[in-house]
Amino acid sequence: MDRLDAFLARAESLLARLEPLLPPAPVAVDWRATLACRWRRTALQGWLEPVEVLNCPPWQALRHVDEQKAALDRNTRQFVRCLPANNALLTGSRGCGKSSLVKALLPRHARRGLRLVEVDKADLVDLPHIVAQLADPRFRYLLFTDDLSFEADEPAYKPLKAALDGSVAGLPANVLVYATSNRRHLMPEYFAENEQTRHLGGEVRPADSVEEKVSLSDRFGLWLSFHPFDQDAYLDIVAGWVAALGGEATPEMRPEALQWALQRGGRSGRIARQFAADWVGRQRLGRKQR
Repeated sequence: MDRLDAFLARAESLLARLEPLLPPAPVAVDWRATLACRWRRTALQGWLEPVEVLNCPPWQALRHVDEQKAALDRNTRQFVRCLPANNALLTGSRGCGKSSLVKALLPRHARRGLRLVEVDKADLVDLPHIVAQLADPRFRYLLFTDDLSFEADEPAYKPLKAALDGSVAGLPANVLVYATSNRRHLMPEYFAENEQTRHLGGEVRPADSVEEKVSLSDRFGLWLSFHPFDQDAYLDIVAGWVAALGGEATPEMRPEALQWALQRGGRSGRIARQFAADWVGRQRLGRKQR
């Protein structure tokens, strides 16, 4: 009996030390009160974690991407109305509004049942488990993956490819994938692969490695491209963000905004928003110090 008591005491001590290292027990998400979740995982399990504070830019603040806005909004309206819609891939220059546009859709369509689930690229291996938790037919779920790109041997590549169009199961009707990437074909391309292309008569047959890399992006039905802004567009975006943040545009704002972009090596929506935050913050700080 003494040995048993000692064993139980040691077991309890060990469990007490291990318990803080274990992930919290998964809790069913109340999607009526939750607009967005992130997929979290440890070595042992994954779970949906509700997002308490949303980072969704105002729809009207996204300027000079009107064609992209119209196309993605139309596709999303089809989706929330239970009509056929496509998975979407947004590609192009960094900071030009790709992820902001996806996130801005959430408050715009939340009343119609739209919900957002953010999944890191590395966690796409859990895609079947994530989709299994999105079974409530009252809601329409966007699986959002930002900055998507793959190396040839990454394990998350094949589950996403199968889920988009290839597996006998596929995605349920109430789930779409919206992804952003700086790469058009999502995987790196090498000059040596072009040397493997074969010419048979008048027919060109790309190498298998090229075909494999193109096949993933081909499974997104909607492609939207984003490009750097010219100076006038950049300044207009700055003015829009200054107004959205409650600031005031003055004649001094224009040269400062251009200098800000020059120091950061480009003109993008992200850089415009960062300048607007600095400009409005300095304005309000100056008023408080008077």
